[in-house]
Amino acid sequence: MGLVILASNFLVQFPVLHFGLQDILTYGAFTYPITFLVNDLSNKFYGPAFARKVIFIGFFLGIFASYVLTVEEIDFITLRIVIGSAVAFITAQLLDIKVFDILRDRIWFVPPFVSSVIGSTIDTIIFFSIAFYGTDSPWLTLAIGDLGVKLFVALIVLVPFRYLTLKTS
Repeated sequence: MGLVILASNFLVQFPVLHFGLQDILTYGAFTYPITFLVNDLSNKFYGPAFARKVIFIGFFLGIFASYVLTVEEIDFITLRIVIGSAVAFITAQLLDIKVFDILRDRIWFVPPFVSSVIGSTIDTIIFFSIAFYGTDSPWLTLAIGDLGVKLFVALIVLVPFRYLTLKTS
C-alpha cells in the first residue's frame, strides 16, 4: 500500500503529455487504483479490521509523501492537494472496505469491482473538488479522465485479484 501511495502522490503532479491528454489525465491515475486492489486483498484474506489498519498506515504515509514528493513549492494549491488527497483517500478506502464486506459472499468479481468503482468515484469527486475547484486548472476534465482510467484499471486488476485469491484458496 505504501509504495502505491508514494508512487501515486508523486505521479499525480505530472499530466500525460501524449495524444493531447495533458488537460485530461495525470500519471497518478494509473497507479492509484491499485490501492483498492491492496485494500480488497487485505479485506478478503484478513477481514475489515486488518484492511482498516492497512489504510490508516497508508493514510499517514500519504500525508507525509504529499509534502516530501511535491515538485512544486508548498503554496495554497499544494496544501489543497494534500488535504484533498488525504480526505479522498481515507473516505474512499473506508467506503471500499464497507462495500466489499457487504458484498463478500457474492460471486468472486462483484465485491472487488463494485467496491472499487464506488470508492474510485467518491475518491475522484472529493480529491478534485478540494484540490482544484475554483482554480484555473482544468480540474473537471482531469477528474473525468482520472475516473475513466480508475474504472478501467478496476477491471484490469480483477485478473490479479482472481489469481491471488485462487492461488491461496
